[in-house]
Amino acid sequence: MTSVPTDYDSARAALTRLIPLAMGDTGQARRVANFLMAWWNDPELGQFEIADMFGLDIDVANDITSVIGFLGQNDRGAVYIDGLGFAEEMQDVIALWRPSASAPQT
Repeated sequence: MTSVPTDYDSARAALTRLIPLAMGDTGQARRVANFLMAWWNDPELGQFEIADMFGLDIDVANDITSVIGFLGQNDRGAVYIDGLGFAEEMQDVIALWRPSASAPQT
C-alpha cells in the first residue's frame, strides 16, 4: 500500500496539481472540481460522491487523499482552500463549473 503524505506542504503541492486539472473538460476534471467545490461550499455548490474516487487516476486520487488527510489532522479548526492561498483559483473553478453560483446577485 502506498503512503500518502498529509502535511501542509504536501496538501499545497497536491492543490497546485488538482486546480489546473479541475479547469479541464473531462470526467476526471469534473470529479476534481466537485471535490474542490464541496470543500469550499458544499450546500451551495454540490457534493463530492466518494465513489467518484474510482474514476480518478491513482495520482489524482492520491492528491485528493493528501488534502483530506491534511484536513483531518489539522488541529487549527476549519481550513478552506482560500486559507491555503488559492482563493482566486477557486473562483475560476466555480465560474467554470457553476457559473450561476459565481454570477453577481442583483
